[in-house]
Amino acid sequence: MGKKVRIDPDLCVGDAICTDIAPDVFEMGDDGLAHVKAGMECTGDREDVQEAAEQCPGGAIIIEDSEEC
Repeated sequence: MGKKVRIDPDLCVGDAICTDIAPDVFEMGDDGLAHVKAGMECTGDREDVQEAAEQCPGGAIIIEDSEEC
């Protein structure tokens, strides 16, 4: 079992701090909100992803246990 990362769009404030911390995992969408890049969902155990979650002002980055990862 690994850690899956996702972003709750209702909590994202679009400040892009996550893209600064982990640019290979997160990207800004045309909607002005952050998104997890395709294929990068199972990176929740990485230190930079955890740091991005801690620094996210809206608390939008969710890291959870997943049997998929």
